[in-house]
Amino acid sequence: MLPVLVHFTFTALWSQLLLYAVALAAVAYIAYNGWRNAEGTPGAKGEKPAAPTSQQRMTRALTYGAIAAAIAWFGLRYALPASAIPGGKGEGIPVHTYGVLLATGFITAASVAARLAQEEWRKLSWVPDAQGGGQWVDTEGPRKREAILDLSFYVLVGGLVGSRVLFVLVNWQDYARDWTQAFSLGGGLVFYGGLIGAALAAWYFARTNGMDFLRLADVAIPTVSLGQCLGRLGCFSAGCCWGDVAAAGSRFMAHFPGSGLARDLFGRLGGSSSLAFQSQAQDSRYVVEATGEVLHHAAPGAVRISEWVAQHGTTLPVYPTQIYESVGQLVLFLALLYARRFRRFHGQIFALWLMCYAVLRTSVELFRGDVERGTLNGLLRSLGASGLADAVPLEAWYNISTSQFISLCMFTFGATLLYRRIRQASEVAGAGPTPSPA
Repeated sequence: MLPVLVHFTFTALWSQLLLYAVALAAVAYIAYNGWRNAEGTPGAKGEKPAAPTSQQRMTRALTYGAIAAAIAWFGLRYALPASAIPGGKGEGIPVHTYGVLLATGFITAASVAARLAQEEWRKLSWVPDAQGGGQWVDTEGPRKREAILDLSFYVLVGGLVGSRVLFVLVNWQDYARDWTQAFSLGGGLVFYGGLIGAALAAWYFARTNGMDFLRLADVAIPTVSLGQCLGRLGCFSAGCCWGDVAAAGSRFMAHFPGSGLARDLFGRLGGSSSLAFQSQAQDSRYVVEATGEVLHHAAPGAVRISEWVAQHGTTLPVYPTQIYESVGQLVLFLALLYARRFRRFHGQIFALWLMCYAVLRTSVELFRGDVERGTLNGLLRSLGASGLADAVPLEAWYNISTSQFISLCMFTFGATLLYRRIRQASEVAGAGPTPSPA
């Protein structure tokens, strides 16, 4: 486990000025990309849009720049001390392995999706030259590739907002006391919330740009699994989304360290412990080490979980559920990439992904041990129904998590979409060609 690669601090004046310069350059670059990739007014169906006007370029640049400036402002307030910026927290910039892998996964997914979009919408046109000759040029593929890269910005914003909103909803009791903490940069994120937010952003983008959403989803959705494959490795490095307690001697298990053992890239001890360790350090339940069975009462051979982790400085052996899902996501990406060759209609790959990922996530959830992610037991207790909550123990198989409930809905939606699209394709094929009038 390597939670933090390196931690940058900004106490010296030169380092603060350097950070301001980097933030300003990032905002300017994003605004420039908005100006450069602006599109003109769409023409008639099948016609190439007109060249963007100066006003359209400027509007797009200002929009991108304003969003980037807002993000940079919050980032500067988090990193710099109050003496360098009003309201500064002086936390510096810890380069977390989780963040690096998450960003790498996002960039990789966006790049692969752009490449797939270029192949999907490839359209060769004959372009004559001045010498009377010419050549075949792909006129549509590159435009769609640029559109996907443009879409990635919307997906990033929608994903971050959606993942944060769902995290706050699942843990609403923690934020009810101080709702302003919902905007804290140190808060958690939820993949399903990010998926919903990103999907809404993609649907809006497709609608405003005249693209078939289901066709776009078929191209982009497999790359979500590619990005999540790397993202779950980030979860493993941070010690979040951990598994349930494994039996002693299990061949495939993981221990997550406390603050006294976690090191950075240069071998220096960090000041923070893994999330798994923090959770088990406050867990008053008991566990039988030999079997991994968790109990709510003392029993022969059982030890209190909090006492065990305090003594050893690490968590109990737990299932590496992050690795389980990472491998599953990679397999899903490769399988759907191959299945694209046999598509019969738009929306087929999208529907298959919804169903397959729902099964994968539900299966992995059976081995999860982080009750903080939200379960039926926790929901009932938060609503004051302690009697019903006691009838749904934390370890019971029917104590479904929030993610399992969303998976059930997602599988149903995917199956319905697939069934309807198959029927529509069959009806079109059965109709055959329309006879011409005599």
